[in-house]
Amino acid sequence: MGVAPAPPRPTPPPVPDRPHWLRVARETADDLATDAVAREQAGKAPFDEVSRLREAGLLTLLAPAALGGGDADWPTAYAVVRELAGADAAIGRLLGCHYVLSWSARLFAEPALAARLEQRSAAEQWCWGGGIARQEPRLMLVPSENGYVLDGRQSYPTGVLVADRLVVRAVRADTGEPLAVVTDPGREGVRIDDDADPFGQRLAAGGSVEFDGVRVDSDEVLGSLSLDEDLLSPAASLASPLGRLVSVQVCLGLAEGVLAEAREYSRIGHSSWHPDWPAGSPQDPRTLTEYGELTVLTRGASALAAEALTALDSGLQRGADLTYDEGAEISVLVAVAEAAAARAARESTARALDIIGARSASARLGLDRFWRDARTHTLQEPVAQRFRDVGGYFLSGEHPPFTLPT
Repeated sequence: MGVAPAPPRPTPPPVPDRPHWLRVARETADDLATDAVAREQAGKAPFDEVSRLREAGLLTLLAPAALGGGDADWPTAYAVVRELAGADAAIGRLLGCHYVLSWSARLFAEPALAARLEQRSAAEQWCWGGGIARQEPRLMLVPSENGYVLDGRQSYPTGVLVADRLVVRAVRADTGEPLAVVTDPGREGVRIDDDADPFGQRLAAGGSVEFDGVRVDSDEVLGSLSLDEDLLSPAASLASPLGRLVSVQVCLGLAEGVLAEAREYSRIGHSSWHPDWPAGSPQDPRTLTEYGELTVLTRGASALAAEALTALDSGLQRGADLTYDEGAEISVLVAVAEAAAARAARESTARALDIIGARSASARLGLDRFWRDARTHTLQEPVAQRFRDVGGYFLSGEHPPFTLPT
């Protein structure tokens, strides 16, 4: 009697590719755009919006496929952020910061610890919030018998109201060393206040977090944020340009988003300078000139962003082989892109209102949200230092300082 053949093994589902995630991003952006004005004016904490991101699989986009993630790369993640920011800049920023903070364990922690955190994050679809930029007053991390105790209060512009995990910067009390720490916002002693009240980026879920004797386990301390090159590897130093490229994508999304909405309105509206001429007509050269200038400005910033992204992606792939000089070159390219994108966002969101004219003041249209989001973002991420970084590198080859975005 013959042996029955073994049943064929089921074919594993294909890993989603970049075109798949770009389609998902476009669909999610279209969904967000349908009620963007009403949601922004209501200004509620974006629990529903985070649920939309979670259902679309975007929270686990960067996690390996073996852990149930999207197995995507950073160029894809940035494209997703930009697409969403064009519809809702606050949600685009929230998602971008989530990507950076959830990735921080790979940059600062030992590989085994990073793998454990990423596995839990993917399995439970955590949303990450907080921030590891330097600010005062400092959070203090005091060694204890079973690990550490975290104390202090800080404000963060993104994610804390909806986060499943917080990543924060704390100073070790006995040594003064700055450390990246991850903690559960539901833990005893953590209190989150919805006190940000910005006039833009209202759905970015910012607020203040107070830590009162919060227990921190040893494996919740990711690693050092010291500027000392003996402690901060070239690969870890990419945390700064990695985060700043999120800012670039948000700014570009804002510029592209407001121009797209203004164009649609212009096609059915009228020129604010010549009421008898349809806007966008060859009869209306001023309107055409304005759109032309803003398109050139935004496309130029987009090209600089693409150059910076190519360099950053190459640096991430080099990993431990990256040199400090190569890391500095990447940081400068990102600084150039950030300065250009911030200018494109500010000018496009302001001048688009002028193109449409008095009708743009209508709260029903909600076009002011683009300007408020862009202005708030560029106030929280000022680019004056980026110009100094570029100038110092151009004149003397000076490496930009390691500064993390908010």
